[in-house]
Amino acid sequence: MTAILKVDTIQDTAGNNIINESSNTITIGASGDTISIPSGATITNSGTANNFGGGKINQVVTQTLTSVTSISSGSYVATGLTLNITPSASNSKIYLVASISTSGSSTDYNQSMSFFRGSTIIGAAANVGNRIGSMSQSRTNVSIADSVVLTFVDSPSSTSQLTYTVKLYGEAGITHYVNRTGQDADEAHKGRSSSTITALEVLA
Repeated sequence: MTAILKVDTIQDTAGNNIINESSNTITIGASGDTISIPSGATITNSGTANNFGGGKINQVVTQTLTSVTSISSGSYVATGLTLNITPSASNSKIYLVASISTSGSSTDYNQSMSFFRGSTIIGAAANVGNRIGSMSQSRTNVSIADSVVLTFVDSPSSTSQLTYTVKLYGEAGITHYVNRTGQDADEAHKGRSSSTITALEVLA
């Protein structure tokens, strides 16, 4: 047997409106009330309410690197920029942005940089010679460092802790620096700036 309860308003024992319906508009609670969603519960938007939770920033995690990293390798090497973030939902996206202060020990060198999720490179182009955030430099003044910015939107489909890292692929035979100037020892203390990586969880 199916039971139907027909009312316009549901109130608590103190006479405060909990749920009210008027002219096809349902109001839950009143101004000043707190609507609590228990842990483990979810709210699913199956309609066209575009501003219902989706696209909002749920959490921001950032890490700043102030120490100097020297890299001398013809392969991807960690720069020291890394962070952990645990998405609250499997359909969340992770917006990544990093600013890296970098230089090299020669007036002419090549570098590329990419984001990694764990040990997996993300955001790379199909051609390994054209990675996201790659750059090629021909330098005549090594007393200043360049600031490189990387951005990528990741869809990890996970609620487990994720580790994001920025790695640098440096031209072999060149020493590549993070957070310091170029080849001259006398210039090593000048023009330094820190590097940062930030991850933002964007709700679906």
